[in-house]
Amino acid sequence: MANFQKLPSRAEDYSKWYNELVVKADLAEQSAVRGCMVIKPYGYAIWETIQHELDRRFKEQGVKNAYFPLLIPKSFLSREAEHVEGFAKECAVVTHHRLMNDPNGKGVVVDPNAKLEEELIIRPTSETIIWSTYKNWISSYRDLPILCNQWCNVMRWEMRTRLFLRTAEFLWQEGHTAHATKEEAEAYARRMLDVYADFAENVMAIPVVKGVKSPNERFAGALNTYCIEAMMQDGKALQAGTSHFLGQNFAKSFDVQFLSKENKYEYVWATSWGVSTRLMGALIMTHSDDNGLVLPPHLAPIQIVLVPIFKTEEQLNAILNRMNPILEKLQKAGVRIKVDTTDKYTPGYKFADYELKGVPVRLAMGGRDLENGTIEVARRDTLTKETVSLDGIEEKLLSLLEEIQKNCYTKALNYRIANTRECNSYEEFKEEIKKGGFLLCHWDGTPETEERIKEETKATIRCIPLEALPGYKEEPGVCMVTGKPSPRRVVFAIAY
Repeated sequence: MANFQKLPSRAEDYSKWYNELVVKADLAEQSAVRGCMVIKPYGYAIWETIQHELDRRFKEQGVKNAYFPLLIPKSFLSREAEHVEGFAKECAVVTHHRLMNDPNGKGVVVDPNAKLEEELIIRPTSETIIWSTYKNWISSYRDLPILCNQWCNVMRWEMRTRLFLRTAEFLWQEGHTAHATKEEAEAYARRMLDVYADFAENVMAIPVVKGVKSPNERFAGALNTYCIEAMMQDGKALQAGTSHFLGQNFAKSFDVQFLSKENKYEYVWATSWGVSTRLMGALIMTHSDDNGLVLPPHLAPIQIVLVPIFKTEEQLNAILNRMNPILEKLQKAGVRIKVDTTDKYTPGYKFADYELKGVPVRLAMGGRDLENGTIEVARRDTLTKETVSLDGIEEKLLSLLEEIQKNCYTKALNYRIANTRECNSYEEFKEEIKKGGFLLCHWDGTPETEERIKEETKATIRCIPLEALPGYKEEPGVCMVTGKPSPRRVVFAIAY
């Protein structure tokens, strides 16, 4: 069961609130390996739901799952200069393949005679190993497109870590596609961005801004990086997913060509796209409160929990006999249900546990409810409860789950709208950015101006929106820093 020491309030210390909530709600904990985490069963159950929902959407787009090696020859990374430069500082390197007993009796040491001929990189991402493989798969336009995804772990050596948000090892999916034309590849990158946005908004109940990254924020080796950006409750931005148009960079690096319909050899066009366990952090920071997790029903591993309140085995059986037909109907409708019949903990303790863990709906039934044909229904999103009749309870609960899902999204969207504003001067910007939120500002399009803003304020361009944000118009103007022409406003924020 969970740890019920009172959480710090978000207003008091947002970072401490987040860190303690992750641990107390049994989502994850630090491991014996610095910077790496243990994802606990309840946390992993949420990740499995994320996987299931995304995997179904991927397959609807024609994607097939595969698996590629964890270890990448170091020479592969050096083939794409921009790519290796982007990841060089984060790479973990395998240099030897064997240990030996220490001659001085101090445990084990690396065997100096077991040095690898070529050092291996633990994958920070898989473009290079995958494109070396695609060379073997592609020879003709008939072999295209290739639409592959893998669910795996990656390693990026982080010095400052935080559970789910930034860890040295994390779980993710990475899609890698190969196409015959530039137009098809770029369209597919945009298509997968739409898949991510649909998932974020309709499953995670997180409103997102779809956009394209500035050159400074672009994925290493990409021609364009598309993203979905979300606003957390502390006003900071979180990049929730990315989809990259890679052009022909990796195809040229690994000489992946195909014979076209015109009987000419051409280089393949590529995309890659991914989301990670960082989504768990986004989920926590978008919806949760000072009492613990708040989980949108579409994502919650337990959508409804029934807590019978009983003193005898006979009373428990009577409650279950009354409720089982109702629960069976709900389960047939696809509802994920738990019935907690343990007598190790008091009902009050169980209520607090499920509240901390964010279960959307809690049902409680005791002897008096059984006699009256009623049941207590508690909502996690509003912390309200009411006693209702069992007549037609199945339809009421199904409707309630959808109402909670919608409320989670609406609450998050209203928060984002309330904390999004236009900014026209750099002096105003430097004051407003301290308050958090999304600032819509004109920018002259140069990396130099973007870098200056980042150095002086820690704010970055989160994206150049693909569509105007609700309530705002796309309009030309002048850069808030240099006064040079700007075609439209971009989204600035301090980010995780």
